[in-house]
Amino acid sequence: MTDTRTTPATAADPTVAAAAAQLLTPVVLGLQALAVNGKQAHWNVRGANFIAIHELLDTVVDHAKEAADEAAERIVALGLPVDARLSTISTKATASAVPAGFTPWDAMCRAMIADLDAVIADVKAAVDGLDEVDLTSQDVAISIQQTLEKDRWFLFAHLAE
Repeated sequence: MTDTRTTPATAADPTVAAAAAQLLTPVVLGLQALAVNGKQAHWNVRGANFIAIHELLDTVVDHAKEAADEAAERIVALGLPVDARLSTISTKATASAVPAGFTPWDAMCRAMIADLDAVIADVKAAVDGLDEVDLTSQDVAISIQQTLEKDRWFLFAHLAE
């Protein structure tokens, strides 16, 4: 008979896993919302800097998807499920600054920076909280923070004078 477990044999202490999941889940949801709203921005950006912003937004979306996957997989590796269904993600997406229609490139950059700032705040909270909980999960959050801050810088550079 096969010994099948619902969690990995090396799963973390349940208390550690629950604490890490509590800190990483808002990150996963925020990143998934950022990916959706980033695509909205990508399709509707307009103006003189169109191609540069349009392509940069695809990069931001790709990074958000990759980071969401990394954080979600960390939660699952700790033995807990992730709820990132659209209905759950929508709780994070409703606060998006990205408008619904065609938007000048500079306003779209500002909107995406605002959305990035919201996700970065959740990531920073995860980094701080995970310091006492799970250093491997903290490394995941630090890596995500680094990428998001770089994407924010690239968007902000279009606005800097």
